[in-house]
Amino acid sequence: MRETRSTCCYCGVGCGVIVESEGQRITGVRGDPDHPANFGRLCTKGATLHLSTAPSLRALQPELRLARNAPRRAAAWDEALELCAARFADVIRRHGPDAVAFYVSGQLLTEDYYVFNKLAKGLIGTNNIDTNSRLCMSSAVAGYKLTLGADAPPACYDDIDAADCLFIAGSNTAFAHPVMFRRIEDARRARPDMKIIVVDPRRTDTAEAADLHLAILPGTDIALFNAMLHVMLWEGLTDARFIREHTAGFDALKEAVRETTPGMAAQICGVAEQDIITAARWFGGSAATLSLYCQGLNQSAHGTHNNAALINLHLATGHIGRPGAGPFSLTGQPNAMGGREVGGMANLLCAHRDLANPQHRAEVAQLWGVPAVPETPGKTAVELFDALRSGEVKAVWIACTNPAQSLPDLGAVHEALARAEFVVLQEAFRDTETADFADVLLPATTWGEKEGTLTNSERRISHVRAAVPAPGQARADWRIAVDFAQRLGQALDDDGGARGKPAPPGRADEARRLFPYDTPEHIFAEHRESTRGRDLDITGLSYALLDERGPQQWPFPEGAANGTARLYTDGRFATADGRARFVVVRHQGVAEPTDARYPLHLTTGRLRDQWHGMSRTGKVARLFSHEGEPLLHVHPADLERRAIADGALVRLASRRGALLVRVVASDVVRPGQLFMPMHWGGQFMAGGGANRLTLPATDPISRQPELKHCAVRMEAFTPAHEVVVLRRAARGGTDGAGLHPHARHETGSLPPGGAAPALGRPGDGALAFLEAARPWLRRFDYASLGLAGREVPVVVLRAGGTAPASDDPQHGGRPSWLLSDLDRDFGLGEAAQTLTFADARRNVAKRALVEDDRLVGVRLVGETVARPWLTDWIAREQPARPVRQWLLAPVAQPPSGQGGRGRVVCNCHDVAEDEILAACRAGADLPGLQARLGCGTSCGSCLPEVRRLLASAAQAA
Repeated sequence: MRETRSTCCYCGVGCGVIVESEGQRITGVRGDPDHPANFGRLCTKGATLHLSTAPSLRALQPELRLARNAPRRAAAWDEALELCAARFADVIRRHGPDAVAFYVSGQLLTEDYYVFNKLAKGLIGTNNIDTNSRLCMSSAVAGYKLTLGADAPPACYDDIDAADCLFIAGSNTAFAHPVMFRRIEDARRARPDMKIIVVDPRRTDTAEAADLHLAILPGTDIALFNAMLHVMLWEGLTDARFIREHTAGFDALKEAVRETTPGMAAQICGVAEQDIITAARWFGGSAATLSLYCQGLNQSAHGTHNNAALINLHLATGHIGRPGAGPFSLTGQPNAMGGREVGGMANLLCAHRDLANPQHRAEVAQLWGVPAVPETPGKTAVELFDALRSGEVKAVWIACTNPAQSLPDLGAVHEALARAEFVVLQEAFRDTETADFADVLLPATTWGEKEGTLTNSERRISHVRAAVPAPGQARADWRIAVDFAQRLGQALDDDGGARGKPAPPGRADEARRLFPYDTPEHIFAEHRESTRGRDLDITGLSYALLDERGPQQWPFPEGAANGTARLYTDGRFATADGRARFVVVRHQGVAEPTDARYPLHLTTGRLRDQWHGMSRTGKVARLFSHEGEPLLHVHPADLERRAIADGALVRLASRRGALLVRVVASDVVRPGQLFMPMHWGGQFMAGGGANRLTLPATDPISRQPELKHCAVRMEAFTPAHEVVVLRRAARGGTDGAGLHPHARHETGSLPPGGAAPALGRPGDGALAFLEAARPWLRRFDYASLGLAGREVPVVVLRAGGTAPASDDPQHGGRPSWLLSDLDRDFGLGEAAQTLTFADARRNVAKRALVEDDRLVGVRLVGETVARPWLTDWIAREQPARPVRQWLLAPVAQPPSGQGGRGRVVCNCHDVAEDEILAACRAGADLPGLQARLGCGTSCGSCLPEVRRLLASAAQAA
């Protein structure tokens, strides 16, 4: 048994974890009580990290194909990298260096990022390297630089404890940054007079904790902030001395907000005029106001101005550079900050240097020892895939991200990847949507297997340590990039140079000189030197210091005793004259207004227990228990107006695409607005998920796309048939993820698109059945795929469509080929232990597999209402005997005294909604619930919902 201190790989809070391992296997994880980001706390996702580490569905061996329509096959590393180098060199020779591009990730470590950036800009000579952080943080970067002069969040987590007013805008902190929300709750208990204002179109868990919730219409943030400044000016809540001594441009802004009265803004934003006035008074009149904001501001076609408008309020009131005060952008990914530090974006260079600045380019060229860094701006994320689609970019290298699920307007993105001459995917998981397009798949290490550093939202750098060796043939991301760079240098020599014209040999020598690294610490040392004298100077840091003293905040220059908790405490900003800049911004609205054809606003966001595109969390059964399928949250009035029942299927369409999704009646959205989680993609639902609909419009400054909002229409959809399949693995010999030891990927000849062969054989394991089910997402009009259960995962496929009926009564009037194939893939074929029932008149067909008097698999047609209690029955390994009568009869009721538990509210202690409500009806208060059921006593992520259930029960009583 071994314990290793590391960090969580999910959000930007940057929680410390202690990884427990035995040999080559991670067996558990717990919060690190000494880490200053979380002091031992973890959310539901972080607390289940060890359950996501099973090797099934991992990329364990290089795979390649030599022709676009050929299947990928297993390959040795040498063969795979030589092919990559030859193909990239060929494109560069024929079309120039800007015909290739790299698309990387905020989940890479800083050292990985540094090597990729140097590879593109230093060796190849292109700025075509961008990151999925462009989708989440680039507007925050641009907003900070526009106003404060540098990309540096000025506040820290300790400011939460010192704030008198907390202003949360465009962030459902309770779901997206749960450990930070626990800290907010602690601060509120310690200081009951603290005011919390939440700006969000939805009544989220975060909004429910607020003293004032401003449920503004999408895209009206600037109107709100300008109206608040109008009130502050009118009521004398600005800090004239701070404005005079430390800022510039206030007079122009004052003139611009003169006409934005709270009454006018109330009409634009859809909130009460008095609420705007109250928000302004609390913000401006507080002794210390701290703003927390995230994707609701950033993911907008005017995200930079959203950020600037909020920062204007801090500069106008002097709420910056002191305890409890400042504009604090919350980072979405664990190392989006580290990627910005090394310049891993198309418009940046290392150590916060600007690509557009000739002096900065010269400094980097000297640092790297290259003649020059190219000055032509690179393609940012959306632009990059547009260029791939048009043929301007021919080859792309994608690392540790899944653009085929995460970018807006997925139809265009998939077309771009299909048209590309050459696609390399460097990835830990071989089942992402992007893997279908990869000509070469390179297996990379992931959480628990990597060493390096990352930087969290408060500029705190942590040393990430590997707990176990890499599985299979997986390699560290930085090492893959170094190996490729050195081979590319040789390939460029072989075909005459990197810039499309004859050049003397020597690129191989140059590559070896540029990439001499043999450890991640070697890379860190070079990155550290690049920061000397810069705003993020970390020349005083080393792996040894981080190991000895724990995570540290930058700047931490050589000779410093400590890192820097807060910036701008002296009132001097990172501008040429030391003054912060007010930016004149005006209300612009959403990029895609609603109209008669598309009359509804669709907003997207996160769930509590899922992460990004679910390539990791989608393998942990208990993380589906809170919301187990993609659901469209719709106000009851909108359902009633369209005669759509709660739980029915609808067709949701935008100007870019359409998909089928199940609705849930919800009053957390206002009429005319819909909400859909962004997590489900083509690996978990038919249609590709919310980004099939979203808008590729980008902010003109940050180039961040408007992923949060688009205009849609919603129509009822009635399937001709509905099917449910439930399947769990055989009991015994499972690993931490519930996998049977034989459920291991054996790389062989893979079909076109790179998908692995279906492994759905009895005893293979839950994830093997999950993999077997994925092709079925393309065979139904509607389908969703997920997991259920806890110790023994159950695969859940829900599907429906309009396929023609069959006269075969044994299949409930449905096509016999469809159901026989389905039964085969889920191991429900003919066997002595299989029970079948069909009633053509009632249009019901059932099939069940029993092993050792335990129900292990069920296929239902027509009578799918039994799914919830049957899923629970299978997951809890209840005896099959009590349900035999149900299986052989046309009824949907569970056995007497049995039934579904409702959705799980507390994942830590497996406490369901019905159990909490029953305890509430019996008179339990919150301490009583915690004592009796344990809910809310571990990570605390469920506490907002538990309190809501308590209030609901009290109101009903």
